This record gives sequence, C-alpha cells and structure tokens, in this order.
Amino acid sequence: MTMVSDVLTALALPAECRLDKRVPKKMLAEQGAFAAGDKRKVQDGVEELVWAAALKPSNIAVAEYHDAIREYLEIAVLSVILKPEASKSRLVELIHRAIPYPVILVADQGGGIDISLAHKRASEGEAGKVVLDNEIVSVSLNRTVAVEKDFLGSLSIAAQPSGNLFLIYQGWMDKLTAFKIAQITGGFVTTGDNTGRLEGFKEYEAIQGRLKELRNLAGKERQISRRVELNLEVQKLEARLKQLVETLKR
Repeated sequence: MTMVSDVLTALALPAECRLDKRVPKKMLAEQGAFAAGDKRKVQDGVEELVWAAALKPSNIAVAEYHDAIREYLEIAVLSVILKPEASKSRLVELIHRAIPYPVILVADQGGGIDISLAHKRASEGEAGKVVLDNEIVSVSLNRTVAVEKDFLGSLSIAAQPSGNLFLIYQGWMDKLTAFKIAQITGGFVTTGDNTGRLEGFKEYEAIQGRLKELRNLAGKERQISRRVELNLEVQKLEARLKQLVETLKR
C-alpha cells in the first residue's frame, strides 16, 4: 500500500527544499480565517499537518512566475493525517485555501492516500488575498492498480517542465490528470493534448453519472415504451463511453 513517505520520495526533491515542520492546527485555522464550523472541522479532523518542503527559485533553480492574475513565488508541499471520521474533501479544500502558495497536498486517511493540487490566483474582490483558481485536482492511491507505479515514477521534480514555478506545478497537475485517465484506459500516458484529454475525462465522468440515473429510472419504469426509450439512451451513452476510452488512450 502506498504511504505518504512513498509519495514524498517519488517527488525526489532536493534536500535543500525539505522543512518537515509540524503546523499547529490553530495556526492553520487562523491563516485561513475560517468560519467557526470549519475551525471545528480542522480541530476535530486533523491528526497531524506537516509542511514537508518549500520549493523556491533559490533551492530548485526554477524562476518565479508572474502574470496578470497570479504570482508564484513558492510551491508548498504538505502532508496531512486525517482522522477516520473527518470530512476529507472539505479539509483538503480548507488546507489549499489557507496556504497562499500553490500546494502539493498528500493526505492520509486510514491508509488511503490522496494527492491534490490547485492553482491559485489573486482575489478579484479583496486586495492582497489569494484564492483557488478553478477546481482542486485530486487522485486516490488507496487501490492497487498497475498504473500506480508508473504514476509515482512520473512525479520526480526532474521530470517536470522547468521554465518557471507555474510550469513545474502544471506539470505535476498534468500527471494527476494522466493518472485519472489511466484508471479508465489501463495505460499511463503523459504525452498528447492534456487539455483535450481532460475534457474527454470530464465527459466520461458525466456520462457515467447519467448512466446511473437512467438505469435506476429504467428499473422503476412500468410503461414498456418509456423503458425502451430509456434503454436506447443507455445504449447510446455506452457507445459514447467506448469512443471516449479509445480517444483517451492516445
């Protein structure tokens, strides 16, 4: 079973980046300016939070990044151990929100490992504040799958684009997307059009959700004609899924 230490080892970060400093839960909550309910979630759900590494131009020889909406001066690598009853998705989001830098977060809950990343940008309504830019990209490593070894082998910092901190972070995000797709196709591929593959993956997930709804409806439908209509729609979506899998393999 993959462990937090396995992921940190796979990143192959220079020793100069390592901090391995425990972050008090109170400090996390204060940094994030959380509401009372979220402060309780942090207090009750986080077992241990560690700032494992800080990637800066001075210790990885990669340039800062600046554009009209973002400023990447550092990439933070954190690990967190969550209690079994904790709301994992919410706590992962809170940790990403609390840190002003782009974060590689490795979360352990009952031995199941999640890796998550999220781009950051300047807030449009609050000067000096940094907010999440689009959704958090997350993968789970709590299943034994053949492509997991290939995925971990792709995470080395030396294997990422090195033009600037944004590009290197996007490189890791692309690897997470490739792993999501590999769990469908059975093959880990990091080449090709990442944007197009991500859109294909999102369509695949949406169709899977729609198929579940249709099958439930068909199972409850008493009118034969309507059941036939639902089953025909299921068949069309299943055919589309097969097309998507073939496209995602490329």
